[in-house]
Amino acid sequence: MKTILIKNGIIVTLGEKNKVLTGHALLIEGGLIKKIAPQKTFKGKYSKVIDAAGKLVMPGFINAHMHFYSTFARGLGKAEPSRNFVEILNNLWWRLDKQLTNADSYYSAVIPLINAVRKGTTTIIDHHASPFAITGSLAAVEKAARETGVRSCLCYEVSDRDGKEKAKEGLDENSAFIAAAAARNDNMIAGLFGLHASFTISDETLEEAAYRGHKLGTGFHVHTAESQADQLQCESHHKLRVVERLRDFGILGRKSIAAHCVHVNDREIEILKETETAVVHNPQSNANNSVGIADITGMTGKGVLVGLGTDAMTVNMLEEVRVALWLQHLKRDPSQGFVETAQTLLVNNARIANRYFKGLGELKAGLAADLAIIDYLPPTPMDASNFYGHLIFGISQSAVDTTIAAGKVLMEGKLLKLDLDEEEVSRKSAELAKKLWSRF
Repeated sequence: MKTILIKNGIIVTLGEKNKVLTGHALLIEGGLIKKIAPQKTFKGKYSKVIDAAGKLVMPGFINAHMHFYSTFARGLGKAEPSRNFVEILNNLWWRLDKQLTNADSYYSAVIPLINAVRKGTTTIIDHHASPFAITGSLAAVEKAARETGVRSCLCYEVSDRDGKEKAKEGLDENSAFIAAAAARNDNMIAGLFGLHASFTISDETLEEAAYRGHKLGTGFHVHTAESQADQLQCESHHKLRVVERLRDFGILGRKSIAAHCVHVNDREIEILKETETAVVHNPQSNANNSVGIADITGMTGKGVLVGLGTDAMTVNMLEEVRVALWLQHLKRDPSQGFVETAQTLLVNNARIANRYFKGLGELKAGLAADLAIIDYLPPTPMDASNFYGHLIFGISQSAVDTTIAAGKVLMEGKLLKLDLDEEEVSRKSAELAKKLWSRF
């Protein structure tokens, strides 16, 4: 069995009881962490030895809400200027996703996955939409995930905005993919039941999704009160708040993700807590769309599990966590939100991802060998008590040197180790994007 020894680095275990270890080495065997111990105890021969001198060894990052297909919007200048969130959807995203083919879905996924490897991300929870190429779209995204070696939890975005036939096809795509992923059970690909948002889903479709999801034993991934428009539509049409409606249909629960939750009230926060639903904060996207700043400090204080996603604004989780902190300070004051924000990335994302995978987010014997090795020489004392400060203000500005997922080296010495020709992938992606833009 292939073994990898990582030596001479500072090992940061994370987990519920973070440890910062010097003079230790880490042994990987068969995709798992075999042993972490004082370096002098390792005297055997190993398949590979990585010298992490001058570097930090920590768990790979997790992105808890992403949209791979957004890649094809990069540089697109054909959308009308939008003054609010609903206009952004109508002028850009709902025009773009209608044009996607399964080939587009693959290439728009493989590009951000490659870049995620460069940023030390080893697990991503994605939310896909391609309403005129639904069937097989998740298989296309899965292909990209497997080729890049990044653990991925995928779903298709069910919506009634393009009619009942497309809603039914989206329901079927989720059902088939979730069942197939569960049958493989390989701890690399998982499925959730994707839903767009309350304001684009009828009672009939929501009921059918809930029935199928519960029968499959899976959770749901749904945009929740991202904009005030979602709440206004729900209150006017259903006489309920968004979180109340999702609860009443059985969409919430321990395996479900409510993305955004910018516009939730105290009662809705209590429901999220009671149902153990995870909330995923996407600060850069919320700021870009001018929908507001989610009160993650308040939600965390009331017992809600809050993770961090990028909503396709970036694949750099260290960039996202910094923005999240600045915005929490802006929303409240600079004395609040530091620990709560850091924990979205460093603790809570692993707690969320471990609802779908096993052994993520901590360097410990027996757990998954998902690691990021980052250039960092601490210029001040660093231990478990002040590690968050080092991460936010120092490590976040450093380069990722090596990325390992499931014991496979995806990047080493800042060079990709994937069985992909990045230049050719980028060329083909640009060719397909150009064709899509001509249809936009």
